[in-house]
Amino acid sequence: MTKKIMPNEVASRLQRGEQVHVIDVREAGEVALGKIPGAIHIPLAQLALRKNELDASLTYVVTCQSGNRSKAACGLLTALGYQVEDMVGGMKQWQGELV
Repeated sequence: MTKKIMPNEVASRLQRGEQVHVIDVREAGEVALGKIPGAIHIPLAQLALRKNELDASLTYVVTCQSGNRSKAACGLLTALGYQVEDMVGGMKQWQGELV
């Protein structure tokens, strides 16, 4: 079962200067409206093809717009051997900084 993380916890980690590895699986048009600083953008449809861009020794926070795609992405990444946390509610719940 994938660990869940609340958006405010992700924001707190970033504010404390912690190294947080975020994967944003939304489409390009959605990301153009703003993403979490430092987030890697890999659309869900490309995730399996681009898995080699990820470091298996890291834990990733996965986000999308509302939480559905990130849940699917977490399932895929977990099956591929990656450690992930699913950001509950996606970017609709994000209150932190955007870039």
